[in-house]
Amino acid sequence: MATQLLQERLKNWWLLLLSGILFLLLGFYMFSQPLASYLALSLFFAATFLVSGIFEVAYAFSSKSYDAGWGWALFGGIVNIIFGIFLLSYPALTMTVLPMYIGFVILFRSILGIFHSFSLKRIGISGWGWALFAAIIGIVFAIMMITNPVFGGLTIVAYTAIALLMLGLVQIALSLRLKNIKNRLK
Repeated sequence: MATQLLQERLKNWWLLLLSGILFLLLGFYMFSQPLASYLALSLFFAATFLVSGIFEVAYAFSSKSYDAGWGWALFGGIVNIIFGIFLLSYPALTMTVLPMYIGFVILFRSILGIFHSFSLKRIGISGWGWALFAAIIGIVFAIMMITNPVFGGLTIVAYTAIALLMLGLVQIALSLRLKNIKNRLK
């Protein structure tokens, strides 16, 4: 019974293979078409603000009878909707803002990383120096992204493309592993 259930679960292993191939193709496409990829990422960034704003407004109205802070959620949602519409209306501005936004997020997280590395040192965890080094490199890259939008845009495209390639490889490896298990169960 358990073997039959496992075989049933493994019969569509090839779907993971297909998704892995699609991720690989998208990753290679991003490397071959960085400007088009960057425009698409910028529009996705802007659309995310719009959609999250709509969700926040919906949450605010659905929770106003039991959440005393529902007005803040409504306000935040409206701001996100306006920001999203604005960014979608001006793609060139969005392409300029995106590296700065991500640069500031990386800068903030890298500064936190410095504090965390010293916390690791204080409690006696070895390897804290590597965490400090990575945080300092993060600050350097963040400053480069903030001050040079072209570098920032290329970095965003490269990071995303590499992530898609890695995801594709993982999906393909997993699918082949599942196929192997399925074949051994027969």
